[in-house]
Amino acid sequence: MIGLHDLFLAADRQKGKLLTDTFPELHLVAELPVDAIVERISSLRAGDAVELINELDDDQAFAVFSLLSHDQAVRLLDQPEIQRAPEIIEHLAPGLSSSLLDEMSADRATDVFQELDEPLRNLLFPLLATETKVALKKLMGYAPDTAGSLMTIEFIAVPANWTVAQTLSHIRQVERSRETVYAIYVTDPKTKVLQRVVSLRRLIMSHPDELILSVGRDEKPVAISPLTDTEQVSRLFRKHDLLAVPVVDESGHMIGIVTVDDVLDAMTEDMSEDTYKFGGMEALDKPYMQISFLQMLKKRGGWLGILFLSEMLTASAMQHFEVELEKAIVLTLFIPLIMSSGGNSGSQATSLLIRALALQDVRLKDWWRVALRELPTGIALGSFLGFIGVVRIVTWQYLGFYDYGEYWYLIAATIGLALICIVTFGSVVGSMLPFILQRIGFDPASASAPFVATLVDVTGLVIYFSVALLVLTGTIL
Repeated sequence: MIGLHDLFLAADRQKGKLLTDTFPELHLVAELPVDAIVERISSLRAGDAVELINELDDDQAFAVFSLLSHDQAVRLLDQPEIQRAPEIIEHLAPGLSSSLLDEMSADRATDVFQELDEPLRNLLFPLLATETKVALKKLMGYAPDTAGSLMTIEFIAVPANWTVAQTLSHIRQVERSRETVYAIYVTDPKTKVLQRVVSLRRLIMSHPDELILSVGRDEKPVAISPLTDTEQVSRLFRKHDLLAVPVVDESGHMIGIVTVDDVLDAMTEDMSEDTYKFGGMEALDKPYMQISFLQMLKKRGGWLGILFLSEMLTASAMQHFEVELEKAIVLTLFIPLIMSSGGNSGSQATSLLIRALALQDVRLKDWWRVALRELPTGIALGSFLGFIGVVRIVTWQYLGFYDYGEYWYLIAATIGLALICIVTFGSVVGSMLPFILQRIGFDPASASAPFVATLVDVTGLVIYFSVALLVLTGTIL
């Protein structure tokens, strides 16, 4: 079964192809006059227009937005996929910038406003409409990665004593200023506490004179706190097949909604960050081609330095066994094999457990069950690789491809036994690292493949030479 992560990756791989198919003359569009580009953009759907604007250079993008109609500019800036939105707002006249922010959806306007430099925020804030100011103050007060940071305050709520006809009339009046109309939230006329959630479909199919409260299902609405973690929000959407979920305060009063498109955007961003961590680097805050040389060095150099210092321990391990290496040079032939096998098994286990923890298939209390599961798995996988290694040595010895010496069968036994031990160790350690990191408050994705591979490389060498001493002492050692 294909997961959301796989779908996002497939979509990213196809993005360039789709863009070329939609605009086969894309490389020529950037050479057109600005007014011609504006005319071309005006005829495109919002998503296609955003992709085209993202391909323009900074000066062209700023010039295009200065010529777009007000509605077109709002429509494009409301798309989370558009790049350089804060820079575009910065280069427009303050009056126009504040007007665009007023017309944008509250959650999107908040995202863009937060990325502006503080002097510009101070300049624009007094120019904003009162409703926009209230929304910004409310939404900017929530920490990132919480439902409050994702929610919008543009929703439809009606009192429980309204009829279906009154509700439909209200929807017609406010539809343009609301994030979604697919769900209507019914509140107590006096306390304003959320009582029901009515789908637009049920509303349309009901008699106009029915009370809106009787239209909704007689069950407690699915609701979340503004402090709910975004990962929990996404799991809730998947569990209940939601299009939107109400956000309520401690008293049950509605303060906003989180929509499925905002959840998908947050999930995409989280998955991108995790992908960078898996590769052993900091997440990029801009598209690859817009990252400066110095920023790229900063994002990649820190982790590379840490991993390099860690890998230096492998040199220390080899120095410790220098005498043994001098006596049995043949052992060095298998060092890359040993190190890669342990690192690969550890990376596999880490990847499996990071995903399982993210999906809550396992919890912190299940660590011992995971260890008991990975131990026999590691032994079996190590035995499989060890068997292949032994067969390879025996084959090369008998066919004359390489002479491993008088005690070749002991060398084969060393390799086989070492692989069993190292792969088992890698599987167990790789599966436990995500638990350890989560327990001490770190993101389990920090147990990236390079980090696990480095750890297992060092310990793998120690295990390898320890096994060699155990098997070969008295012969070539």
